Amino acid sequence: MTAKKVLVVAPHPDDETLAVGGTIAKFSSLGHEIHVLIVSGHLPPLYSRDDYEKTITESKKAFDILGIASSEFLEIPATMIAERPVHELNSKILHTVRSLKPQMVFCPYPDRHIDHRIVFDSVMVATRPVGVGRDIEILAAYETLSETHWNAPHIEPNFTPNWVIDISDHIQTKLKALKCYESQISDFPGPRSIEAIEALAKFRGTQAGFAYGEGMHIIRKIS
Repeated sequence: MTAKKVLVVAPHPDDETLAVGGTIAKFSSLGHEIHVLIVSGHLPPLYSRDDYEKTITESKKAFDILGIASSEFLEIPATMIAERPVHELNSKILHTVRSLKPQMVFCPYPDRHIDHRIVFDSVMVATRPVGVGRDIEILAAYETLSETHWNAPHIEPNFTPNWVIDISDHIQTKLKALKCYESQISDFPGPRSIEAIEALAKFRGTQAGFAYGEGMHIIRKIS
């Protein structure tokens, strides 16, 4: 398989590991070059700068475990992305896409969290099949446990995967990386507990005949 450049756009630190940690570990082991763009974080005025620095330290430990080649942090305060001009976020993500020229892009599904919906919209703009966007072979949205599954049934769009990636050989790497996020992981039965995250991976895996899987919704695929 020819090595690809893969861009994972995450609204917050830990979303990338919660959603596609197993996929990142798998693709990295196959020789693909993984890049992560973190849009926002636990910053003032809702959080202290110390809170933010703690999550950044945690994320970099997780990135090392998963085999992420590079990362970028835009440092927009969490839950306040909507207060920025739309064109500002669009241009920042587009700049990353143009600089990296990825063949695969993963973004959040537009779920209950407003940050996820806004980031999804901006990624859709930045990856349009014009210019450098024409070289993107796969654009897919991922689910984020604790947000995606709280959408209101039949009122909001519900996540239905049409692509399940087999992460059976990489589930332990994903869980190890998640444990780096001590400030974000909760005890069971919390949705961000290790047990809940492993259970979702088992469920998605069984939908496709794997021991463990991560579900994606393919938005665009070219070959």
